[in-house]
Amino acid sequence: MADLLLAERVDTPAPASRRNALLPVLSTLPWLLVIAALLVVWSRGGVPAPDLARFSAYWALALVLPGTLVHRALRSSRGNLPEDLGYGAATGLLLEIMAWALAAATGQQSLLRWWPLPVLVAFAAVPGLRRHWRVGERRPLPLAWHWGMGAALLVVLAWGYTQWRTVPLPPVSGGYYQDVLYHLGLVQELTRAMPFELPHVAGEALRYHYLSDAHVASGSMITGISPGVVLLRLWLVPVVATAVLLAAGLARDLSGAVWTGPVAALAAFIGAGVTLGAPVGVSGEMPLSYASPSQTYVLVPLLLLAGLIVDVVRERSLGPAWPLVPALGLVCAGAKSSALPPVIAGLGLTAVVFWWRKRQVPRPALTALACLVAAMALGFRLFAGGGAGTLRLQALAMLHFIAPYAETLGPGDGIWPSAPLPPGINDGGFLGWLLAFAVVAWWVLGQAPRWVGMSLLVDGGHRADPAVWLLAGTVLAGAATTWVFQHPSISQIYFWMGVIPLGVVLTTWSLAQARAPWPVLVVPAVAGVLAGLATAGTLAGFAVPRISRPGTPTTSTIEGWLRVLGLSAARYVLFVAVAAALAVGVAALWRRRVPAAVPEDGSARRRRTATIALAGVTAAMLGASAAVAVGGTVRSVLTEPVRATGPQPYALTADEMRAALWLDDNAADDDVVATNVHCRPVRTTPHCDARAFWVTGLGGHRTVVESWAYTDAVVAAHGVEGLGYARQSFPDQALLALNDGVFSAPTRADLDRLRTEHGVRWLFADTRAGAVSAELAGLAQVRLVAGPVTVYELNRP
Repeated sequence: MADLLLAERVDTPAPASRRNALLPVLSTLPWLLVIAALLVVWSRGGVPAPDLARFSAYWALALVLPGTLVHRALRSSRGNLPEDLGYGAATGLLLEIMAWALAAATGQQSLLRWWPLPVLVAFAAVPGLRRHWRVGERRPLPLAWHWGMGAALLVVLAWGYTQWRTVPLPPVSGGYYQDVLYHLGLVQELTRAMPFELPHVAGEALRYHYLSDAHVASGSMITGISPGVVLLRLWLVPVVATAVLLAAGLARDLSGAVWTGPVAALAAFIGAGVTLGAPVGVSGEMPLSYASPSQTYVLVPLLLLAGLIVDVVRERSLGPAWPLVPALGLVCAGAKSSALPPVIAGLGLTAVVFWWRKRQVPRPALTALACLVAAMALGFRLFAGGGAGTLRLQALAMLHFIAPYAETLGPGDGIWPSAPLPPGINDGGFLGWLLAFAVVAWWVLGQAPRWVGMSLLVDGGHRADPAVWLLAGTVLAGAATTWVFQHPSISQIYFWMGVIPLGVVLTTWSLAQARAPWPVLVVPAVAGVLAGLATAGTLAGFAVPRISRPGTPTTSTIEGWLRVLGLSAARYVLFVAVAAALAVGVAALWRRRVPAAVPEDGSARRRRTATIALAGVTAAMLGASAAVAVGGTVRSVLTEPVRATGPQPYALTADEMRAALWLDDNAADDDVVATNVHCRPVRTTPHCDARAFWVTGLGGHRTVVESWAYTDAVVAAHGVEGLGYARQSFPDQALLALNDGVFSAPTRADLDRLRTEHGVRWLFADTRAGAVSAELAGLAQVRLVAGPVTVYELNRP
């Protein structure tokens, strides 16, 4: 495999030329298989065939085609079609956001579907641009690269399928994760014109990193497909596939080795932390999240930006591509507020290091740094709100969410402790500090596949490469911010999740720079795969016993958890030792078969042995990391999901969903709805969990007051009276009383106030949420009755 990946094209006799004639077909086949598989799983997910055709055409003609033309014009062709299309898709997503913003600002959303037309006309009409319709100077990639990337994309596709197979399309009886419904409400809002409002509390300005939702909204408006279908099914896999191609291209650019592309593609997105059967996981195992569209979407502009910044710090001219730097920086800030700060920190570190080393000002790096800082500041002004306002300093706050601390010392900390450190550490004395150190050390070990590439800094040659400092600084900054900041919903973990692909790219680069014979890497990698599968219990009849946790969450002790962490670390050390021994042993056997051309002295031999050992450990870690996630994904695909039985307190009825969908279809786009639905479960009680979000999400319209848990004022009140933000009271009690009063004790005057002061045209009454007066039917027109829901329309005055 490695020989094929590294092979160069050579002139061959006639029989070989016939084989070469098949190469285009064989190279295209894996991509066709991926596309066919995607269409099949979309279809199995309940997406109608016409929607599949429209969405496929949208991606091909409204994103990939114009984006590829623009990227070739700005950055030139990469010499092969798959990478051109991957980078083109990323550029197309950037152009789409710009077109969407212009359409939303001018109220011309109906013209959004035509935004690619001027681009296509320009590249067809301008003679100097026509050459970008073709691949530039051809630099074809080996056949095995295509199949390796195809395999990685199939695994990504399988992961996506496992995410949505348990999330049926509405209407059904069941529940959705509240954040998915929250994002669906934002998607509906972003189909309207600026200024945007928080749809769950009409009239409040929308301050959130919503550009991922803008992409989903654009896809819905351009194709005419329901926002729910686009969000729950269609958008995810193409976006992740684009990020996969970007990571593979970056790995190949940095390492110069073609095989690093598929390895990075798989390990960066589907790889997990390496815990080897320990009962303590490592938070932030994967960079992808179905429940957080913003986290998944931001990987595309972030990786495209990283490729540009690598060229900047290496003092390669960006030429006409310079405007992409601030544009991508702003999109990153608007898609996920945690994405840009680690990159800025890594770029700042690189600039400082090379100013010190060269004693000259690194002007290109400082220019890029200024662009990104300005983009982050503008993004904070335009988008940041809610959760971003509750991020505060507390070193080691992540411990609150990790079992050894949360079950022993954490319960006494309170819901929102304001202290430089979690109070339980000092309360536990020496054992408290020892436990904190052990948990952090275990997290570092488990995340080793993402940071071991920093070993390149040990080598003097690579220490002189600013790209190494850029990636290493970015990964370090992502880890540091994760462990320095505190957030009530552990959202500081997104600082780390965003840099995982860059860390894996750095790791694969370090593996390539070891220049070890392929068996030296393959044998430990296979051993790592087996270890990962065995400790995860994936291999039938070949399972390593998992390490048991100490007691139950209420009976575990500090001493018990320290013993478990010690056993876990010992197993990890054994894993590392075996991987290193395998690599050194295989290298020794290889040297006997292929003697070195130049004899090495003792010092050089020891350095080479250390390099080989580290390469073996790195390969084993990547193998175990990928095996755990891939094995779990395959097992999930082959296993029928277990349907929930028994009481489901957060479930909605099919009638409730059907009524919300009817409202979406029948109300005018800018109509406002009043509803008595506020909480999860549906019944409204004092200090209930105010994260319903389904009336706006499925109903597609702004509400006077639906759910308020994610508003700025409420999130900022987290911890007041010992309650989390989700259970805080609505700040405007007078408005809530007016809203709820029209359902429990309606009057003509209150209905007139809602209509004239808040623009309400519809009432969405659910008897499962609270009592609904029979008098309401005499004051408003009943338009729909579906189970517990009655939808009323207020007559115009």
